[in-house]
Amino acid sequence: PEQDPQEKMRTLMLLLSLSVIGTAASFTSPLPARLGSTAAVARGQALRMSGGAGEDKKLSVGFIGQGIMGVPMAKNLLTAGFEVTVWNRSPAACEPAVAAGATQGASPAALVAACDVVFAMLSDPPAAAAVGEQVAAAMLPGKRYVDCSTVDAACSSAIAASVRAKGGMFLEAPVTGSKKPAEDGALVFLCAGDKALYDAVVPCLEVMGKKHMFLGEVGAGANMKLVNNMVMGSMMASLSEGLALANAAGLSGEEVLEVLDASAFSNPMFRMKGPNMLKEEYPPAFPLRHAQKDMRLALLLADHEGLALPVAAASNEQFKAAKGLGQADQDFSAVHEVQKK
Repeated sequence: PEQDPQEKMRTLMLLLSLSVIGTAASFTSPLPARLGSTAAVARGQALRMSGGAGEDKKLSVGFIGQGIMGVPMAKNLLTAGFEVTVWNRSPAACEPAVAAGATQGASPAALVAACDVVFAMLSDPPAAAAVGEQVAAAMLPGKRYVDCSTVDAACSSAIAASVRAKGGMFLEAPVTGSKKPAEDGALVFLCAGDKALYDAVVPCLEVMGKKHMFLGEVGAGANMKLVNNMVMGSMMASLSEGLALANAAGLSGEEVLEVLDASAFSNPMFRMKGPNMLKEEYPPAFPLRHAQKDMRLALLLADHEGLALPVAAASNEQFKAAKGLGQADQDFSAVHEVQKK
C-alpha cells in the first residue's frame, strides 16, 4: 500500500537529520588527553611552525641553562612534542631533561648549529653575557636566539648587537613567575626585539607560559621585568615587616594572613609565601640572591633615569642584610630572617 504523505514527510526529515549529524561528526575529533603541565601536549599539537614542502613541522629547540626554571621549561617543550637539546655549564644539571627525552648538547655553539631556535635562562648579567658571546660566535644568518634571563637593558642590547652582527635574530623574553609557574606552564613572557622571531616562537611560548607580550625594541622587556621584580621585592619586605610587627604585638600570624587575604590587596604571593614564613621555612623557588640582584638593577635603572625610589632602596637593604645572614640560596621570602635579629 502507498505510504501516507505525512508519514513520507516524517521519514524524509528523519533521514535528513541523520545525514546532518553524521556530517558534523566527521569533522569532530576527540580532545587530546591532558598530559604534562597545563595541557602542554594539546597546545603543542595545535601550534606548529610552517615547514618545507608545504607541511607543518615543529621547531627544534635548544635550551641553555638547566636550573630551577630551565628544567621545567624544557620539560614542558618535550611534553608538547618539541625536539629539545639542552646544555648547562654544569653538565649534571642536564640529567632531568635528558631523562625526560632531551638530547644533551656539547656546547652553546653545538645548540646553535643543531637547532632552529635557542632559548637561554641564566642567572645574572655576567652569565648571560658570557653565554651570549658563545652563541654569537657560532651564529649564522637566519639562526635565532631567545634570552629569558633577567638582566639589565644594556646587557640585553649588547647580546642583541653581537647576534645581529652575524645575521642572527634576537628576542629578549624575561619571565614573571618562579618554579611552580614554570612547572605548570604558567609563566608570563615579556618580549622585545625582532618581531618576526617573536611570531615564530609563539608556539613555544604558548607551551611554557599562560601569557606573552611583545613590548617593542630590545631593552623594553628587560626594563619591564625589573619594574615587576622591584614591586614584588618591596611587597615581600613589607609582608615580612608586617608579620614581625604582628608577632611583637601579640597577634596571630595566621590571622594576619587571613585578614590580608580578605583585603583589597589580597594576592597569590602572600598566600603562597606567608605560611612558610611563619614556620621560618624557605624552600627556594626564587633564590634570594636573584631577588636582590633584580632590586639592585632596578635601582640602577632608576638612578639612570634620575628617579628616587626610597621604598625600593630600603627593601634592597633588607635583602642585602638577609644575604649577609647566609640566606642567599634560600627563597627570597627568607628576607624575613632579618626580623629575627
